[in-house]
Amino acid sequence: MIIGLGILISGFTIMSLDSEPFGFGFLGITLGPVVVMAGFIFEIYAILYSPKK
Repeated sequence: MIIGLGILISGFTIMSLDSEPFGFGFLGITLGPVVVMAGFIFEIYAILYSPKK
C-alpha cells in the first residue's frame, strides 16, 4: 500500500508541474490523471489481495 501511496503522490505532483494555464497541458490533462488512476488501481489491488496460505 505504501507503493500505491507513492504512485498517487507522484501523479498529483506531475499534475502540479504543468506550466500551461489552469493545467491544460499534457502533464495536467493526460499523464497526471493516468498515473493517479494507476495508483488507485494499485491501492484497490493491495486491499483486496489475499496471499495463499
